Amino acid sequence: MNEPIVSADSGPASDAAQPNAHLDLLLDVQLEATIRFGETQLLLRDVLSAGPGAIFELDRELNAPADLLVAGRLMARGEVVVISGNFGLRITELAPGEPAAPPTNPAKPPATTLPPG
Repeated sequence: MNEPIVSADSGPASDAAQPNAHLDLLLDVQLEATIRFGETQLLLRDVLSAGPGAIFELDRELNAPADLLVAGRLMARGEVVVISGNFGLRITELAPGEPAAPPTNPAKPPATTLPPG
C-alpha cells in the first residue's frame, strides 16, 4: 500500500512558517521560452510557394520590443541583443500580472442573483 509521506515538521503550523516550501519543489521545472519578434497571417498559397530567399513582413517595427513568452504566456518585453554570437533579450518591462481571485469561504457559498422573472 502507498502511504503518504509525512515528516515530523509537516502540518498547518509548519506550512504557515514556510510559505515557499512547496514552491521550492517547482523551481527546477523547465519551461519553454520563446522570443517573439512579430507575427503575420499568411495565405496557404504563399506558404506553399515560399522557398529560399522568400521574405514575409511582420507586424512589428524594427525597434519595437520583442515579447518573452513562457509556456505560451506573455511574461515580459525587451530589446533583442547579441551575446557571444547568439540572440538574447534584455528585459525592459514585465507583463502586468492577472488580478488575484477574491478569497472564497467554503463554509459560505457565494450569493447568487437571479434575473427577474
